[in-house]
Amino acid sequence: MQFYAQIATILGLLSVAMGLPFAHAQSTSSTAPPAPIIHPAYPTGSSTPLGARSLGARSLGETIAALLADPAVSRAHWGIAAATLDGAPLYGLDEGKFFRPASNAKLFTTAAAMALLGPESTVTTTVTTTGAIDANGTLHGDLVLHGAGDANLSGQRLPYESPAKRNARLAEAKAKGLQTQPENPLAALDDLAAQVSAHGIKRIEGAIVGDDKLWPWEPYGDSWAIDDMVWGYGAPVSSLAVNDNTLQLVIQAGQRVGDRAGFTTSPAIEWISINNSVTTVSDPAAAKIEVAANGESSSLRVSGSIAIGKTDTEDIAVTSPAIFAARAFLARLAAHGIEVTSGAQGEEILSMGPQNAKDAGPRSSGSGVGAPSGGTGFEYQRGPVVAPVCGKCTILASRVSPPLSEDVTLTLKISQNLHAEMMLRRLGAAFGSEGSFEQGVRVVRQYLLHAGLDSDDFTFYDGSGLSAKDLVTPRATAQFLAFAAKQPWFPAWKAALPEGGEDGTLDARFPNPPLRDHLFAKTGTLGESRALSGYLDAASGRTIIFSIFVDDHTPATSADRVAMDKIIAAIAAAE
Repeated sequence: MQFYAQIATILGLLSVAMGLPFAHAQSTSSTAPPAPIIHPAYPTGSSTPLGARSLGARSLGETIAALLADPAVSRAHWGIAAATLDGAPLYGLDEGKFFRPASNAKLFTTAAAMALLGPESTVTTTVTTTGAIDANGTLHGDLVLHGAGDANLSGQRLPYESPAKRNARLAEAKAKGLQTQPENPLAALDDLAAQVSAHGIKRIEGAIVGDDKLWPWEPYGDSWAIDDMVWGYGAPVSSLAVNDNTLQLVIQAGQRVGDRAGFTTSPAIEWISINNSVTTVSDPAAAKIEVAANGESSSLRVSGSIAIGKTDTEDIAVTSPAIFAARAFLARLAAHGIEVTSGAQGEEILSMGPQNAKDAGPRSSGSGVGAPSGGTGFEYQRGPVVAPVCGKCTILASRVSPPLSEDVTLTLKISQNLHAEMMLRRLGAAFGSEGSFEQGVRVVRQYLLHAGLDSDDFTFYDGSGLSAKDLVTPRATAQFLAFAAKQPWFPAWKAALPEGGEDGTLDARFPNPPLRDHLFAKTGTLGESRALSGYLDAASGRTIIFSIFVDDHTPATSADRVAMDKIIAAIAAAE
């Protein structure tokens, strides 16, 4: 009850951002400008305390300065903020300057979703028809698969398993002589198809329609790189997303040098045409495969070479999610013995139009109901109620998504871009005027203002960090991490962060004590930008907040990551 009471106190905060009336009457000044935020000073260099234990006579600042003086990393742009769990500054380096957050943007998106949508929130995917079913089991009309924003219409195993737990589970099954099946990428559609079949339907005289009209059709964020869009991590955003809007392409070398390579796709549905010119070579060092769009939404050009005896697996983005989902569903219906006469098609809608995502309303110096000290006095107000999926229709199948908290865990652990963007759209639809990038960003922005962040310390254009226009300061990130630590959803959210040496994107980093199992942080990589922000257990036993960004590091090297990890170790040892 405490969680829902707190949510109730902040509902309505977005009314200014969305141009909607206040949920509760309150007075604001239209003459006095908002008071500027006074940022606390972050110690740096020799002004930081002497480093305890392993740092010897050097201060923490001097130790970090020595690490960053290495020629391999010294030309990059570094930003660092370290603070206590309650936000008191411990160390800073250019903490007030802008950096690209990359996937650190997911920290803000997932936290806003946990706070506003709720950890237990779900959505329901439905299959409907307006047609009639006759005595012979024939459905006279289309069968419509309605996208509801479920990011897990796939074979993904939830709750998330760490690699160690997964390996232990498989080893136990093997020891018991049990058969283990590979994940079925269309498991969710199999469930829906079985429900349709249970109605006695054997033939559909109509089409299978993928309904992606819940949100505007805006598949890609502002400034997403065009060469990212062919890969699974750059998959288009949609309210109907099957198998993460990806197709797995498996390329197998030929039996002899010079042979054309073969390929398979998973899921194996009639969807994509592939122009394959990959040849088999003898030298693995000379092998290189390139994948490019072939000018059409369902056509790829795969070229290059693969070493004999090798297999290459690539996750390829699907460019028309609604049609892909409809065709995949048609395939699963056929597997359940249902004939479809008119094939598959997709339906989408265009955006209502862009709005200024940065202009999310003025900052108030008041501390309205439920607002933290120094935060805003605005309250959140839900957006327009979404109409039912159809009017006079019959629901033949439905599937409830996993709780949001489970999807947040998956999203943060493996840095799943599409899932973060779908959370952003859900926020825009629930608290804005539509489920668009712009409205989602406005909701997150206003939540960050509610958290007390300086409006000039961050700007986001998407929810995953793929946009090159996303910018944030280390101090704002550290400040938000301190704010999050005081929220009722924090334990679940912190546990969702990758754990050093154990799981997610940190399973191979910090493999040894004292940092193994004592660091919980979000990674980020975008071009020559890298980020790591989160919480660590220091030598003193207290929890420290840190945010480290580096821009413009030397391409194709990991020296910046090595330096970053050494900085983390220095902070832990000093504190």
